[in-house]
Amino acid sequence: MSDQSTPVSDFVQSYPNADPQLAALFTPWNIGNVQIKNRIVMTSMGGTSLFGWMEPNHFDKEAANFLLTRAQNNVGLLLPGIAPVRNILFGQWLYKGEKKFHQLAEFMEEFHKTGAKLFVQLTAGFGRSLAINDIMIKGAHNKALGKVMKPIIDVSYLTASASATPNRWDDTCISRPLTNEEILEFVDAFARTSKLLKDAGVDGVEVHAVHEGYLLDQFTMKYTNYRTDRYGGSFENRYRFPCEIVQAIHQACGDDFPVSLRYSAVSKTKGFGQGALPGEDYVEVGRDLEESERAAKHLQDAGYAMLNCDNGTYDAWYWAHPPQYMPENCNMPEVTHIKQFVDIPVVCAGRMDPVTGARAVAEGKLDAVGFARPFLADPEWVTKTLEGRKDDIRPCICCHNACFNMAHYKGVGNDQSLLDNAGMARCALNPETMQTKKYHITPLGPKDKRKRVAIIGGGVGGMEAARVLALRGHEPAIFEASDHLGGIFVAAAAPDFKEKDKELLAWYDKQLKDLGVEVYLNHPITSSKDVAGYDEVIVATGATARKVPLPGIENAIEACDYLYDPDRAGDNVVVVGGGLTGCEIALDLHHHGKHPAIVEMKQDLIAVPGVCLANSSYLREYFDLHNVPVRLETTVSEIRPDAVVIADKSGATTTIPADTVIVSVGYEPAPLALQGVKVHQVGDCSKVGNLRTVIWQAWDVAMKL
Repeated sequence: MSDQSTPVSDFVQSYPNADPQLAALFTPWNIGNVQIKNRIVMTSMGGTSLFGWMEPNHFDKEAANFLLTRAQNNVGLLLPGIAPVRNILFGQWLYKGEKKFHQLAEFMEEFHKTGAKLFVQLTAGFGRSLAINDIMIKGAHNKALGKVMKPIIDVSYLTASASATPNRWDDTCISRPLTNEEILEFVDAFARTSKLLKDAGVDGVEVHAVHEGYLLDQFTMKYTNYRTDRYGGSFENRYRFPCEIVQAIHQACGDDFPVSLRYSAVSKTKGFGQGALPGEDYVEVGRDLEESERAAKHLQDAGYAMLNCDNGTYDAWYWAHPPQYMPENCNMPEVTHIKQFVDIPVVCAGRMDPVTGARAVAEGKLDAVGFARPFLADPEWVTKTLEGRKDDIRPCICCHNACFNMAHYKGVGNDQSLLDNAGMARCALNPETMQTKKYHITPLGPKDKRKRVAIIGGGVGGMEAARVLALRGHEPAIFEASDHLGGIFVAAAAPDFKEKDKELLAWYDKQLKDLGVEVYLNHPITSSKDVAGYDEVIVATGATARKVPLPGIENAIEACDYLYDPDRAGDNVVVVGGGLTGCEIALDLHHHGKHPAIVEMKQDLIAVPGVCLANSSYLREYFDLHNVPVRLETTVSEIRPDAVVIADKSGATTTIPADTVIVSVGYEPAPLALQGVKVHQVGDCSKVGNLRTVIWQAWDVAMKL
């Protein structure tokens, strides 16, 4: 694409309000003989499979609706969530059961009316990366329990890998090696399933994955493959499994049916449970860039028609699932490098900025740009981009609170509810995502009363409740005691790496203004008289910092005090509390050249459910790499004007010099009671949670009024 003048002029003429720098993203391209209308790829996300997820495989209408909505909003290529060729529950092969494929064929007729293309992503599974929870861990260790569980969930089979290696989530569980017979069963299943998908009208398939340390990737990497048979040892043997899969698919479907491969250019891995941070000098134990040059060509020659790329493994998960701490376009250097060694299209994903991606496409460094979780937060973001409505795009803030909240910390495998495990790919900011039966905007009908609703508190919960009420047709009014909206989230968004949080606050400000929501700042509500005349009252007064009765507590400042005014911190800072907020404060301090130390009473940092391992492992490994002192299983005995006295679990005390002490030990609900007024509570004022619990509860209340 050396001459961009014609595409740019055509783009500007078609989309006069769009940024002309994006023109290259809206040109056609080919995967094999399949033409894609533009270079926006919605990459696969766990939980959006057309064949269900944890439940027995079937045609999933919620996922179909999810995909169709995004296809109708100018996406070129869509990849549904991974479909295991052998179901996680009950172990049925996906190719069995014709009904779901007939339903898929009907869906594809409707889908193709959008002009988009769809490749179904098929996976052999997870191997040692399977996020096993407490009951699965017990089943792995207890033969009797494992035997009882086996017909429903066969832990031994699901965690089986190339070799006997420790599970990422619980290293006491050792994966058994797959047998050659089991490998050939997988190869056959990929071929059979792909033929059924082709017959149903699907445009192609994507093999998952020589990527992210999943099962096929575990075969390719030396640190997870110790085999001495035809699937181990040499380069060719380690890559044999994914090569046999694509060859079998082409034998069943013909060479004109394109097969993409989800591929990690570089593993960014130092060892089991050890990733490599951006810029870190380390020894790669997985696939390094030199091997990737050879592997990309080898996989192309085996028959793959596209490489859909990022970096990382589950041991370095923050590359494939970047939190806000990771830089934008973090995977581009390695992905654009390996493109030089293949002739097939190459896609890059991972916190991609559309303008940067478009520039890479225009320069021939990429063929298309992959986006995933932005489509959870806003299904219309591509359409809004084309219409020049960037400020109307609800941003993804990379929190993983609902889409991938598998939490892991010392002593716990996967601290995730079964409901969340079964319902991945939901969104903390957008409850409608993959939950349209439960969450949807229902406008008021002709007989419904249009209510005046007073909302006390202008934090995220109050703003979201007002937004939903206004969309339904009610008349909300926000009463905020301070001089700004956003509540405690303003403090949370303060660090430099929280640019997406700041965008979210700006988005709320614009939405409320566009909807005409009345906002009264510097307007505290103290009695029922203040809300007289309103039909309903919502209390969204948030939470207050938990007070700890420590000697010398007056010598410390609270987390929000620092976040609102970072200049209050001296050079040597002790952060009391190693939860997410405390760790993010320590990260911010270190970014600004300060010397933080963290004191945490639990046995690990961020030892709570709901915080994805991709986010928490980055922070833990950052502090380790940069020698930030972390004192675990330690309590604070006294805070002095120039030091902190701490006690370890044995009772031994130590004094740490400190210019500043920041206390971050959580929050407590701060509800407001109004005499004689029935109120609806939203957010942290009822129970302290996270952005997901606040926003979803705002919908729960606003939908019922």
